[in-house]
Amino acid sequence: MGSALTGFGFAIALIVAIGAQNAFVLRQGLRREHVLPVVAICVAADAALMTAGIAGLGAVVAAAPAALTAARWGGAAFLLGYALLAARRALRPSTLTPLDRPPAPLRATVLACLAFTFLNPHVYLDTVVLLGAVAQQDPNRWVFGAGAATASLVWFTALGVGASRLAPVLSRPSAWRVVDGVIAVAMGALGVTLIAG
Repeated sequence: MGSALTGFGFAIALIVAIGAQNAFVLRQGLRREHVLPVVAICVAADAALMTAGIAGLGAVVAAAPAALTAARWGGAAFLLGYALLAARRALRPSTLTPLDRPPAPLRATVLACLAFTFLNPHVYLDTVVLLGAVAQQDPNRWVFGAGAATASLVWFTALGVGASRLAPVLSRPSAWRVVDGVIAVAMGALGVTLIAG
């Protein structure tokens, strides 16, 4: 039980930090748009990456800087593009309310979620390298991993489902302008950070 709680605490500390993936899940939750598939993708991706790290893939990833560099540049381009789209939404009040346009197709949402998840090199550093290395020090590394995966499940479910409770507050265009403005700044900052290395 101690290993599971340690894994849970360690993972939640990594996951809760505001990032591109969290901002995307929050926006989907606020719009009540394909929330379940988005949450499922995030949780499954975390579980798979954590498993790979605990199994020892972290050492391989750390030894392949070219792969991380490619992911860094691809992720930066994606984040900056998404930041521009969020800024555009923030500057156009007609596109700010959650019901003013039809939902994005499921396929487009899934692809965006996969991009937010796998084009971010920090996800590999956090889950595969860092969490994998810490799990190797625990005598019950797979129990540690189960606790870490549970943290991902709890966090993304709470973020996606809980965000919909804020929808009534965010029914005003001015509130969505703030949300999209914050997302634009966060995504842009993350993109610049990736470029700066």
